[in-house]
Amino acid sequence: MELVITREGNLRCLYSDGLRLSEFGRLSIRRASHVEPTEAGQWTADLSPVGGPTLGPFPARATALAAEADWLTRYWLLPTSLAVVADS
Repeated sequence: MELVITREGNLRCLYSDGLRLSEFGRLSIRRASHVEPTEAGQWTADLSPVGGPTLGPFPARATALAAEADWLTRYWLLPTSLAVVADS
C-alpha cells in the first residue's frame, strides 16, 4: 500500500484492509470511483468522483478493478501526478 501525506497533513491512499488506517487518526473515507457492469455484461470504472474519466468497457470485473487502481495510482495518489489531474 502506498500512503501519501499531503502538505496539510492529510493521508491519502487506495484503501485496503491490510493496514488499520484508524491508527493515523480520525478517518474520512470517500469513494474515488465506481466499478459497475454495463447492460452488455461488460465492466466500466467511473473515476468522476476524483475528476477522472470513465475507463472501459472491460470484459471482466477484475480487469476493470486493475485499470481503476492503476489510474488512481498514476493520476490521483502520487504527488507528481496531481497537477496532471487538475489540468485534464
